[in-house]
Amino acid sequence: MTEFLLLICAYLIGSIPTAVWVSKGVFGMDIREYGSGNAGATNTFRVLGPKAGSFVMLIDMLKGVLAVRLSYLLNFYDNPDHLTALVNFQIGLGLVAVVGHIFPIWAGFRGGKGIATLFGLVLAIQPAVALSCVGVFILILFLTRYVSLSSIIASIAFPVLILYIFNEREQFYRVFAIAVALMVVLTHQKNIVRLFNGNENKVPLFRNRSVFRRNHEE
Repeated sequence: MTEFLLLICAYLIGSIPTAVWVSKGVFGMDIREYGSGNAGATNTFRVLGPKAGSFVMLIDMLKGVLAVRLSYLLNFYDNPDHLTALVNFQIGLGLVAVVGHIFPIWAGFRGGKGIATLFGLVLAIQPAVALSCVGVFILILFLTRYVSLSSIIASIAFPVLILYIFNEREQFYRVFAIAVALMVVLTHQKNIVRLFNGNENKVPLFRNRSVFRRNHEE
């Protein structure tokens, strides 16, 4: 029963619609009506600029971290033999938070793609792997200015790091890493098409902009 309640809490945490609240509270608009229509960090970067995008990404990431940390409320840590059960439950909590981000109860079940929250999940369980993925993400973003491409390549790097660099032996975690890469690629199909067609939007790394303000000025 306790596990079920913690899963509900993880969903509610993941459901916090950071991008929607920031866009409405600070900019007086709904981010879902602009750009790609997603309530996530990528679209916030694209529409509202790097400051708002970075803030949304940070909070969405922390949602994944906090959801995983709910596992501390159970007694897994009292018995080393429960390590596998602990990792599995942590992954479950994080994934439920990702579902909450994608289908947020606080925002009409219209959210983002869950990449930042997914990263928070990994950060809470294996910080070294997560930071390595961040390095890949930042490098690709700096070279291309495509958040979508950076997310895709970083997600593909995730199972590569798990399987070949860090040599993770927990079978469920290995399967999870591969599933994450596949999920990110599948959820970015439209972005992949735009990348191949050369019409994917780049993010402004060194300047602020707001499509909402510009449209109203025109």
